[in-house]
Amino acid sequence: MPIYEYKCTKCNKQFEVNQKMADPLLTECRVCGGKLKKLITSSSFVLKGGGWYVTDYPSADRKKAMDKKKEKKAEGKDETPTKKDAAKKEAVKKE
Repeated sequence: MPIYEYKCTKCNKQFEVNQKMADPLLTECRVCGGKLKKLITSSSFVLKGGGWYVTDYPSADRKKAMDKKKEKKAEGKDETPTKKDAAKKEAVKKE
């Protein structure tokens, strides 16, 4: 069920209400009886993982970057340092 956010034009109280999409919009403030205005807020809905537009249909620049990264991994030249690499560098510095 969607969460809608309203703000009273009289007392400026702002609140959220769980409503069905078919339910009528609220018009009267439950605190002061003033007129309510429905607010538009950003959603917290996030798509993660593969199978979405960004990963399935990347731009030409992104494709090139992904291909370069794959090539470097295949060659064993991955630019992303690991914890082992960092530990080795620290050991060398201490000597």
